[in-house]
Amino acid sequence: MKLLVAFDSFKGSLTSLEAAEALAEGWQSVDPTAEIRKVAIADGGEGTLGALVGAMGGEWREAKASDPIGRPIVARYGVANGVIIIESATACGLTLLSHAERNPLITTTYGLGEIIRSALDSGYRDFILTLGGSATNDGGVGMLQALGYRFYDSAGNELNGGGAILQKIAKIECQGAHPALRESHFTIASDVDNPLLDERGATRIYAPQKGADGAMVEELEQGMANYAERVQEAINKDFSNTRGAGAAGGLGYALLSFMGATIRPGIDIVIDATGLKELAKDCDLIVTGEGRLDRQTTMGKAPGGILRIAREMGKRVVAVGGTIDHCKELDNSDFEALYATMPEGMSLDRAMQSEVAKENLRRTAQLIAKRYTR
Repeated sequence: MKLLVAFDSFKGSLTSLEAAEALAEGWQSVDPTAEIRKVAIADGGEGTLGALVGAMGGEWREAKASDPIGRPIVARYGVANGVIIIESATACGLTLLSHAERNPLITTTYGLGEIIRSALDSGYRDFILTLGGSATNDGGVGMLQALGYRFYDSAGNELNGGGAILQKIAKIECQGAHPALRESHFTIASDVDNPLLDERGATRIYAPQKGADGAMVEELEQGMANYAERVQEAINKDFSNTRGAGAAGGLGYALLSFMGATIRPGIDIVIDATGLKELAKDCDLIVTGEGRLDRQTTMGKAPGGILRIAREMGKRVVAVGGTIDHCKELDNSDFEALYATMPEGMSLDRAMQSEVAKENLRRTAQLIAKRYTR
């Protein structure tokens, strides 16, 4: 039997390849003759940088930057075939802050702009940016400031800071933008399709996860609406309703508006980079999965992308998750079967321990193998 295992990471437990290795070990304990191909995938969120650098045969680079509250850091990014690959969370991610430090009125994307500026100064012009896991809700203003854009209030004072300055912006000055931006191309790898504003927008959906209480959410939403009006005045275009504009607290909106970016589902970029379609051509079964299977699984997440490709190729596909939140979107999907690895009665804390998670995957793989090899 020929099997393709294409896992996203099991966040907090296993990397994509660790999960794939565990499943392969369990499967081959039942069917030693199985030919198993393993590929690391991601959807634009955590793990996408590593998946792309590995798949594209890239190298790692470092740049001095700032974290979301301005502390100096050294950020890691990749370069492959002349393309710079940056995970925005390396400079403005939630994991860089303690829970007490999370405040989207203060946090900024300035550090991401510093990494981009460093790459531009080194002569690079092609970029892939992944936008998952941000701690920010500044509409990308911080990034733009690091690249030479200037923001002023009604009295002509230059503004600096996080999401709190959005409602004060009266004028945007573009003349000082880094000259290399005019000849550069940016591709956004995103795992969300939210617009900038309103009920499904960047603020109302994601700001609470970044430390915003109810009053902050309202302040940030009003500020984002003001910012969108000022952007339209500056560039005479409106990207606020574009799918993915709300990614990373409006960072997608800044990239679309000022840097001419194109936006693609992160899983599609990874599928192309890994040659996954070619790997799947003669496979009998595809096994995909991530830490949690839920309604978002079929809505832009990595396993949903694998399912779409499998459908196009007429391949059977099984999904495996640490846990499963059954819903109509998932239960009515074309996954041939859904498997949860966490045994009933086991605590989540224990299930997320690396060695326990591997053993749960091996055991689940044995169940699947017995079903498909008998």
